[in-house]
Amino acid sequence: MLRRSPSAPSDGDTFAAEALQFLEPLFGTAMRLTRNRADAEDLVQDTFVKAFRAAGQFERGTNLRAWLYTILHNTWRNRLRAAGHAPVALDDDEADRVVATADGSNAPETPERILMRSTLDADLQAALDELPEAFRQAVWLRDVEEFSYAEIAEMLGIPMGTVMSRISRGRRALYERLSAAPASSRDAEVAGGRR
Repeated sequence: MLRRSPSAPSDGDTFAAEALQFLEPLFGTAMRLTRNRADAEDLVQDTFVKAFRAAGQFERGTNLRAWLYTILHNTWRNRLRAAGHAPVALDDDEADRVVATADGSNAPETPERILMRSTLDADLQAALDELPEAFRQAVWLRDVEEFSYAEIAEMLGIPMGTVMSRISRGRRALYERLSAAPASSRDAEVAGGRR
């Protein structure tokens, strides 16, 4: 649950300035969720509208970034429900089978993949692309966005044990894929230069 405080921030402009510094990372997460630029922009806009309206409920001194991400994820889930698309429940055993058998060769190109590809090593990007969405989301929030397990559990509305399990399984799948992947072209160039 979000922490609530009856005391409003002393300065609305200060709160807005602090919140707006998270605009870019929130947009990146919105792109991952929606896979569509216009929908991501709408999601971020709705997130900030809700955050500014509820600024008096934000407890100063707590994690504003996590609070904003929670609003973003809750807004996304509400949109899915309203559209009749409930989030897919993940059966951990089935997800393990998918992770073990996915080759990712027919995966569609999405804004998330384009965004992440610009900053990640090609082998790591390919391994991330092959993860089931729930694992990819948990690993991303922990290892890239650096949220705590408790913050991720609150954002995604799932038990902390499930977060830990998804991160563990996602990391294991990444390790297995990266261990089995052929050397990247950069490694081949380095090895070729030693001849």
